[in-house]
Amino acid sequence: METKYLELDNIKIAYCEYGAGHDLLLLHGNSENKSIFKKHQLKYFEKFHTFAIDSRGHGQSISEDNEYSINQYSDDVINFCEKLGINKTYVVGFSDGGNICLFLARKNPEVFEKIIALSPNYLAEGTAAKTLKFLHRMYKLFLFMEKLRLPMRKAIMKWELMLKDIGITDGELKEIKTNMYILYAENDMIKEEHLLKMAELIKNCQIKKIKNTTHSNIYKSEETIKEIIEYLK
Repeated sequence: METKYLELDNIKIAYCEYGAGHDLLLLHGNSENKSIFKKHQLKYFEKFHTFAIDSRGHGQSISEDNEYSINQYSDDVINFCEKLGINKTYVVGFSDGGNICLFLARKNPEVFEKIIALSPNYLAEGTAAKTLKFLHRMYKLFLFMEKLRLPMRKAIMKWELMLKDIGITDGELKEIKTNMYILYAENDMIKEEHLLKMAELIKNCQIKKIKNTTHSNIYKSEETIKEIIEYLK
């Protein structure tokens, strides 16, 4: 698929567009890019008009930044939709893409009609202790490498997203009106109690555990694909 670019105020967003039908945005996770959804666009979601987007600081998107935030990412998606005249769309977000979904649901429920968030978390403490310990260890390594004058700034800024809360409160989650479906892995790096709490806070939210999956492969699971398509009917 051809990579297209959309010029906004302070970012040039790279994306791949495919298919016809109802609009569907695909949002990748931390340190990934739109290419993880190539098969989804060409095969699984071919009956939708899909847009796989590279987040700020990821893939082929171009921007000058001092830090990244999930809130900023959500504004980029909103501005992307406004620029392309997308007034009604579904969204599938994986990991950090799922976190972006929480902001989209709160900010623009009239645009984002149905949202599927795969293994999201809104608090850093929602990450399993063992994984969080690993993330902190890697972060220290990145900082050390930066002191050696290695080009680590973008990696550090992306890693920081996983070490802090995304900036949305319990009260704001309760205000979400968009229909949401949270899918999470049987062997996820996000705590199950954290995911269940999110689903309880969000009024129009369903939740399901996908068996025989991990955080890193849930978006590729046949059951996940089946659940997404069924929910978007």
